[in-house]
Amino acid sequence: MRSSTPGLIMVEKNVVAPSSQKLIALLWFLRHQPGVALSIIYLVLVALAAIFGSYFFSESASIVNFASRNLPPLSLEPSWNFILGSDSLGRPTLDRLLAAAQPTVGITLTAVAIGATVGIGLGLVAGMRSGPLSAVIMRFTDALMSFPTLLLAILLLYVVKSSIGTVIVVLAVSRVALFIRVTRAETMEIRSRVYVTASQAIGAPISWITRVHLLPTLMPTLVTLLAVEIAFTMLAESSLSFIGVGVQSPGVSWGLMVAQGRDYLATQWWLAFWPGLAIVLTAMSLIVLADWMKTALDPRQKWRLQSAESNK
Repeated sequence: MRSSTPGLIMVEKNVVAPSSQKLIALLWFLRHQPGVALSIIYLVLVALAAIFGSYFFSESASIVNFASRNLPPLSLEPSWNFILGSDSLGRPTLDRLLAAAQPTVGITLTAVAIGATVGIGLGLVAGMRSGPLSAVIMRFTDALMSFPTLLLAILLLYVVKSSIGTVIVVLAVSRVALFIRVTRAETMEIRSRVYVTASQAIGAPISWITRVHLLPTLMPTLVTLLAVEIAFTMLAESSLSFIGVGVQSPGVSWGLMVAQGRDYLATQWWLAFWPGLAIVLTAMSLIVLADWMKTALDPRQKWRLQSAESNK
């Protein structure tokens, strides 16, 4: 129905404001992708804990209070901090869990960032160029992949002195090979496409082809791989801390908390349960998010989401 007042027509056309459209889109997403939405919400909470947890809770997580030792979960005395229980030294498990988020997430993200930067760079070189340099890169990759990741990390940490910096370097080295393999394979496939061949034929420099053609096409695969690798690197870091070659006491991480609570599983199960649950939920959320991003970011797979949405 059209109005005789021009101004009224303009109002009708802009009934839904951009902010309202974003809110509607967010609500629609939460309804039709509950698993992905819950994963994102949980990862946001983990990120907030990693950013602010150590700042607000590091002191309370290290204070010894024998009057509050061995409190079970759901204890609200002497304060709400003990809702997840306390350990044999009276330290609240919740505060320790939040304070441990920063070392765990920080080590993981730094290691993956270094490994991805080196691996993607070498993979691009090996994929765009053939010859001795590419052969050397791939033989280096084969040597790294011949060792199981966790075994390689343990061997390196036993050879050098264990510290946070060493753990980051070791985990980064263990992730490089997979980034090289995936980036090289994708680069070689993209390099054979018509538009890349045409760009090379007219004399376009490799740097321009990489920036304009390769990286945008590689991005969906690399983003998905990054999410998966963050999950597996977190598990590897927690495993190293659990066996005593990762983060050392008096430092704290989720893996170290599990290691410290394993001797009390029969009497104080919550000491190992909560950090173990945090590790599992974080890894699962990242994998769920990676699986969704693989479909959502790839134009060749996006129809699957649209088909699922139409069926709902």
